[in-house]
Amino acid sequence: METVPKLGNNVPPKKDKLQGKKKKPRRYWEEETTQTAAGASPGPPRKRKRNRELRPQKPKNTHSTKKSRISKKPQVPKKPRERRSPGPQRSLSGAQDPFTGPAPVPVEVVQKFCRIDKSKKLPRSETKIRSRLEAAEAQEEEISVKAARSELLLAEEPGFLEGEDGEDTAKICQADIVEAVDIASAAKHFDLNLRQFGPYRLNYSRTGRHLAFGGRRGHVAALDWVTKKLMCEINVMEAVRDIRFLHSEALLAVAQNRWLHIYDNQGIELHCIRRCDRITQLEFLPFHFLLATASETGFLTYLDVSVGKIVAALNARAGRLNIMTQNPYNAVIHLGHSNGTVSLWSPAMKEPLAKILCHRGGVRAVAVDSTGTHMATSGLDHQLKIFDLRGTFQPLSARTLPQGAGHLAFSQRGLLAAGMGDVVNIWAGQGKASPPSLEQPYLTHRLSGHVHGLQFCPFEDVLGVGHSGGITSMLVPGAAEPNFDGLESNPYRSRKQRQEWEVKALLEKVPAELICLDPRALAEVDVISLEQEEKERLERLGYDPDTKPPFQPKPKQKGRSSTASLVKRKRKVMDEEHRDKVRQSLEQQPQKQEKAKPMGARPSALDRFVR
Repeated sequence: METVPKLGNNVPPKKDKLQGKKKKPRRYWEEETTQTAAGASPGPPRKRKRNRELRPQKPKNTHSTKKSRISKKPQVPKKPRERRSPGPQRSLSGAQDPFTGPAPVPVEVVQKFCRIDKSKKLPRSETKIRSRLEAAEAQEEEISVKAARSELLLAEEPGFLEGEDGEDTAKICQADIVEAVDIASAAKHFDLNLRQFGPYRLNYSRTGRHLAFGGRRGHVAALDWVTKKLMCEINVMEAVRDIRFLHSEALLAVAQNRWLHIYDNQGIELHCIRRCDRITQLEFLPFHFLLATASETGFLTYLDVSVGKIVAALNARAGRLNIMTQNPYNAVIHLGHSNGTVSLWSPAMKEPLAKILCHRGGVRAVAVDSTGTHMATSGLDHQLKIFDLRGTFQPLSARTLPQGAGHLAFSQRGLLAAGMGDVVNIWAGQGKASPPSLEQPYLTHRLSGHVHGLQFCPFEDVLGVGHSGGITSMLVPGAAEPNFDGLESNPYRSRKQRQEWEVKALLEKVPAELICLDPRALAEVDVISLEQEEKERLERLGYDPDTKPPFQPKPKQKGRSSTASLVKRKRKVMDEEHRDKVRQSLEQQPQKQEKAKPMGARPSALDRFVR
């Protein structure tokens, strides 16, 4: 409030302390801080009145009239915030969660996805490198735990066949299985009567959606066997010995009587490779884009289909090559020979990686499971053997068959199928990584002709059999993996997805030089090759570029670069290096244990001469 001045005085009125400061004008974009009274016309914003009663009064200082620079407010120390202990989480209803934190994951499931061998200790290296290795291990462990958790999302489970009251499953025929399964699965069992152009060889694509087959009399066809939609059908007017899909269902390799031909999914011939002649067997390595061919002349040829060049042509020196298969784990080619041996080949070596004596007679068929752990062979001695490929190459089990098996095939879950004349026997094991038990067959089926080709369909419980009477699709419960990787092998992908996958696969193509028996050895350091390269470099240069150059003192001014001072500085550095070498040698030597002195013995001056 302003005081009214007295008459006759020209003294300006005094202002109250609350109105001592000038009123700050309100901008048009600022909102009003106080609401106008109901019914009152909106006017200029009024200043709030401060409540003096709530404001603490400052104590008056009667001793000094000067203003103090120190603040009169008492300095109250700030209390640290107390962290509340995380209690049990409550839901919207107020109930406590009895299972706090992430769900536990079984160690066995995590071990299945772990790719790091923790039995090997980390090497002694620099702190920076060691920290990177530890971070990589921690990241790998976290990824394995996440993969184990996501396994719950795989809703599909593998099938199985079980007899009633101890019934032998080998006596269950295909008609009984077709009646017991649903309509979609029953449609996967069919027979193609093609006696005019048989016998037939067949091959499934990597996605398991398409089927290609070729007859000995020139009949070649490819179809979507699930929907029974025919893609192409031609007659090459020449004997067809083998047929294979390449990296996708759009390209097809056919080993004809004379040369190797490449067709597309419309039946149009794209290439004729005359350097690959008189071929008997074909195998395609999908991660390397290599087509392996075995010929009558005894040559094993690797053709890179991405660039159209022959990577290697190896002479096996074992005569005609009729038996060939690949190891899906390490892409090593297995060749069966007439002397009873199986040789393992890589395009990086001119000699076989290993030779295994399997049978007393010639080898008739070879097959390797998807894990690369077990190999099945059959020979002219009517023996069927299972070998361990984990470095020992020793037979695990053997069985004498009344009629030798001419064709063998492994499924994705470790089932073994053998074609003996017009009969197909299937043996099952305990799991995917366990070898099949040869004591009792799992399934048996008789065909209308002699077997000439066997292959399990990927991601389907189906066994395709090519015989002299045509093609037969058998139902084998529990043969395939129920869940597929949509980014790698997607049976339902579109044309655009297939094109994008081809580009990605070409960018991630593995060089042919990296094919070896143990792919894990690629991550280790080859010490022998490293020492050999170091030795060759020394011979080529004449000196070691990694050696430390001799110490050269820098010139100094004011007479400190005299000859005596330079020699003194050089000798000082040499002495320091000598001390470091002596210290390192003493640390490496085992410390000698001092002889225990008798208790109570007084020290003597002659103890210094005791050794």
